[in-house]
Amino acid sequence: MLDKKRCLLIVTDVQGKLAEMMFERETLYNNIGIMIDSFKILGIPLLWLEQYPEGLGPTVPEVASHLEGLEPLPKKAFSAMKDTTICKRITESGRDQIVLIGIETHICIYQTAADLVSKGFEAHIVKDAISSRTESNKILGFDKIDSIGGSITSVETALFELLVTAEGDEFKKIHKLIK
Repeated sequence: MLDKKRCLLIVTDVQGKLAEMMFERETLYNNIGIMIDSFKILGIPLLWLEQYPEGLGPTVPEVASHLEGLEPLPKKAFSAMKDTTICKRITESGRDQIVLIGIETHICIYQTAADLVSKGFEAHIVKDAISSRTESNKILGFDKIDSIGGSITSVETALFELLVTAEGDEFKKIHKLIK
């Protein structure tokens, strides 16, 4: 089960024209926004990553609008764990439950999850806040993540695990987001 004190959210590579080509793009953007806003409500830290921003461009406005006040961390490796700055930020966070959202399931999400698991982290993959250009590659990515020990979850499952109970201000605010 996810625990607020152990989690770190990583928003991965939702950039430019590539993001516009994602399978079920509108649902993806909406769910990524819900996750970011909910983690902010819960006071859980997050990292915002961009893959080769000089080539792919910036994060799409539909997602970047939820990340105001934060700075993206650029990377060139497909796995975030292969970037020394990002790997250091993850390790130094003291968090061992890493929640991944973004694109693409079968490339950056899968490779990051595989490296996280190999280094002893829990990789929690939010199925409805992740996508690829094709449905088949999205499915393939989830299959590969499952085979290496990653945990597949959903927006609501993850958020209600973190909330624990249906009471309090955090619950009320997050419940409004997912209605």
